[in-house]
Amino acid sequence: MSRAFPGIAGLETYSLKGDDCCVEVIPSRGALVTSFMVGDEDILYLDEATVADPTKNVRGGIPVLFPNAGPLPGDTYPAHGQSFSLSQHGFARKMEWAVRQAEDSLLVLGLKSSAETLRVYPWEFDAQLTFSLVGRRLTIDFDIQNPGMEPLPVHLGFHPYFRVPDAAKSVTTVETDATHGWDNRTKREVPFTGLDLTADEVDLHLRDHSKQETRLSRGPGLRPIHLSWSPEFKVMVVWTLKGKDFVCVEPWTAAAGALATGEGLLHVQPDERLSLAFDIEV
Repeated sequence: MSRAFPGIAGLETYSLKGDDCCVEVIPSRGALVTSFMVGDEDILYLDEATVADPTKNVRGGIPVLFPNAGPLPGDTYPAHGQSFSLSQHGFARKMEWAVRQAEDSLLVLGLKSSAETLRVYPWEFDAQLTFSLVGRRLTIDFDIQNPGMEPLPVHLGFHPYFRVPDAAKSVTTVETDATHGWDNRTKREVPFTGLDLTADEVDLHLRDHSKQETRLSRGPGLRPIHLSWSPEFKVMVVWTLKGKDFVCVEPWTAAAGALATGEGLLHVQPDERLSLAFDIEV
């Protein structure tokens, strides 16, 4: 069995064991991966105070973004002839996920539609996250089933905070062949000529990153991180803030606002399911 223990602020935490590594997950805080230890290094950044305070959005770990990644215009979108409201990055990262299976290197968590979710996302769903650790590779499988009578719209993203010391950002790189992107600071499309991770803020949404993978090189003395994902992930977001020891590299299935615009939005037909995967290997 995967070991459960009281972690940050006494929250029930599950640990998964691999080769010289350990991953920790808190189901009650949005199925949040809080730690990915490789040897004596945690490759993830985490602000523990935001985990301990349920009124705060967690900054750090690997939040799951569902049913919307990023903000919606005015935090609203149309459905069924009505206007519904969803805050940035959706509700899944704020809700308690149920433990469905726990093994030494495997943890399965589930989240079903409820009266609470139907008020803001009027579709039935059964979502499942499977965390598996093999060697030094963490795989996060997202599986969603549509038990309803109409197509289920899905906009999914993962938001991993990788630990990068602020002083190392000048030599940190993210591999990409992107030629343009959406600058979320200036709210405009810009040509992409490279990343300056030492800027006050970088918030670039790279829409033509063609590969289903990238490599984050964090400078001398720090292990590089290889990321890969299912082909349904079409946007790679890179975000960091000056003075903070993290760089986020985030696969999203569509650009921000997809629930409102329909652009790139995935749909699961009634009685069918969709499965997507995200791998992090050190």
